[in-house]
Amino acid sequence: MYIEQLYTNCLSEAAYYIESNHEAAIVDPLRDIDQYIELAKQRNATIKYIFETHFHADFVSGHIDLGKVTGAPIIYGPQTQTSFPIYVAKDNEKFKLGDVTIKVLHTPGHTLESSCYLLQDEHKKDYAVFTGDTLFVGDVGRPDLSQKEDSLTTEQLAGIMYDSLQQKIIPLADNVIVYPAHGPGSSCGKNLGSQTSSTIDNEKQNNYALQSQSKEDFIKAVTDGLAAPPQYFPVNAKINKEGYESLETILNTALKPLSVHQTKELMNNENIILLDTRPATQFTEGFIPGSVFIGLEGRFAEWAGSLLPFDKTILLICEEGKEKETVTRLTRVGFSRFAGYAEGGFYAWKNAGEPIDLIINIEADELAMDIPFDENLMVVDVRRETEFADGHVKDALNIPLSNLTDPASMASFEENQNIYVHCQGGYRSVVAASLIKKQGIHNIYNVQGGWNEIKKQEKIQHQKEVSVLN
Repeated sequence: MYIEQLYTNCLSEAAYYIESNHEAAIVDPLRDIDQYIELAKQRNATIKYIFETHFHADFVSGHIDLGKVTGAPIIYGPQTQTSFPIYVAKDNEKFKLGDVTIKVLHTPGHTLESSCYLLQDEHKKDYAVFTGDTLFVGDVGRPDLSQKEDSLTTEQLAGIMYDSLQQKIIPLADNVIVYPAHGPGSSCGKNLGSQTSSTIDNEKQNNYALQSQSKEDFIKAVTDGLAAPPQYFPVNAKINKEGYESLETILNTALKPLSVHQTKELMNNENIILLDTRPATQFTEGFIPGSVFIGLEGRFAEWAGSLLPFDKTILLICEEGKEKETVTRLTRVGFSRFAGYAEGGFYAWKNAGEPIDLIINIEADELAMDIPFDENLMVVDVRRETEFADGHVKDALNIPLSNLTDPASMASFEENQNIYVHCQGGYRSVVAASLIKKQGIHNIYNVQGGWNEIKKQEKIQHQKEVSVLN
C-alpha cells in the first residue's frame, strides 16, 4: 500500500494518490491532472477510481478531465446529482483497490453529499480516513457553503454535521490517520491547524468540534465568527456540479501571443481585464496603464477568484515563460475566458514607446515622517479586520482587500488625497494600489514591508491604536 499527499500551497488544497498492487485511486484531484497520470505511470499503476468528497467551492476539480483520460469512474457519495456521468455510492459501500478496501462514509453537513473515504489495509484494519471538508486538523468544514437549492439553513447543516461526526468519525479507532482536503490558510474552515494530516486521537484531544458537547453548543461553536466566503466559491461549486470545458481547450486559446498593437486594441474593450502577474517589485516600477496586479508569488488563484469578474475576458501580462503556469492556476478557480497574453510582456510594450504607469514605493520611516505634516494624507490598511484589530496606525482606514471591488469602498477616496496603502508584508497592498489606480486615483504610495515594517518605527509606534476583540 502506498499513499501520497499532493499538496498545493497557494490553495491550501490536498489531493491524494492511493495505490495497492498496481491499482491507484485519486481523491479530490486538482484541475491540472498531469501530475496524477505521471505518478501512476512512474509507479507502473493504473488509475482505477476517482473519489470526490463533495462539490468543492474553493477550486475546480480535475475529476471530469481525469475520468476522460483514464476511463476511471468518478465516485461521489449519496445524494449527489450532477450534469455528467458519475457513480453514486451508497453509504458503507466498499471498493476494492488491489489488496486494500475503500469504504464510503456518508458525512453530510459541510454539504449534503459530503462523504469521507475510509481506507482499510490488507488485513481489513481501518488505516486512514480521507475526510474532505468534513474534518480538518483542528477544525471542521464550514456549514454555510452548500448550494442554495438544498434549502437548509447554516444552523440546520451544522446540526447534520454534528450527527455525522458523532456517528461516523468519533467512533473510528484513535490511530486512524486523518487526511483532510485542506490545510492552514483555507477559507473552507474558520481556523485550520498548521498541519496537513493528523490522527483521530489528536483531533479528539485538540479539535474544538470533537469535544463532548450538546448539539446546540456544537452548532453555536461552528457557526460563530464565520467570515463571508470568497465571491468565487459558489461559481466553483456550480462548475464542479455541472461540468466544464477541458483544460487543454482553454490553454489553446489562452496561450495565444498578442502583439503590442493587438494588446493596445483589445485593452480599449470594456470586457477585457488586463492582469499583470509579475512580481510586485517589477509591477510597481512600471506597468501598462489600467492593469490589475495579482502576482504569482502570493495566494494568486485565490485572490484572482476573489477580485476579478468571471464574466470578463482576461488578457495576461506575465514574466516570459510563466504564461502556462498562470493560465493553469487561474483555471483552478474557474476562469475560462482568455484573450491571450502580451508577447514579450510589459517590456515589449515599454520598448515600443507606449505609455506606462507606476506606483511609488516608500519605506515605513518615510510614512512616519509624512504623517504629522501632510493634512491630505490617508493611510489605507487592506488587511483583514482581525489583523487590523491587533494593531494599526492611528486614524488608518481599514478596507480589507477582498472588499476593494465594492464601489462603496472606492467612494472613500478623493483625488486630492495622498493615499498610503499597506498590508502585513507588502503583497496585498500592491494589489490594492493597482485596483485604486484603475479607478483613476493616482496619488498612491505603497508602504514596502507593510505593517511588519511600520510597527518597527518609533514615531508610528507611538501613534498606534491597539484594539482587542471581545
